[in-house]
Amino acid sequence: MTGSPILVRALQYGGILTVAVAAIGAVLGYFVAGWPGVYGAVVGAVLTAVFMGLTAASILVANRVASGLDAIVVYFGIVMGVWLIKLVIFVGLAIWLRGQTWLNPGVFGFTVIAAVLGSLVVDVLSFRMTRSAYVDVHLPGGGDDPAEKSHPGS
Repeated sequence: MTGSPILVRALQYGGILTVAVAAIGAVLGYFVAGWPGVYGAVVGAVLTAVFMGLTAASILVANRVASGLDAIVVYFGIVMGVWLIKLVIFVGLAIWLRGQTWLNPGVFGFTVIAAVLGSLVVDVLSFRMTRSAYVDVHLPGGGDDPAEKSHPGS
């Protein structure tokens, strides 16, 4: 079983979520803090979308690099390494953005929280709604069995 269909669906829903959070956050941000509120909402939504994409990309890369049961440590090393890098980048950006006058930090924070909670819902819905086989079954006469191909007359 691969996670690719689930990740693709999660990214599709995540894109829709990002647009919705950015639009709603921008309107509310404008009423709360003017243009700095709009900028805070848009930057928060875009950062959340970028980090969701990095998560999906790290899982896809880890699936390709770490194939097989022996490579599980490599798989989780890649995924957790990217998670740690994302955490450091986000904290650094949050500290830097906190002091910017063109951005409202309150609207930014609420937008990030709303987008992260929404992305968790998107991930759960993507997992629940995507049909994916749990096992690979090779049926007799299906043409997938190499033994049948070597003995065509049997």
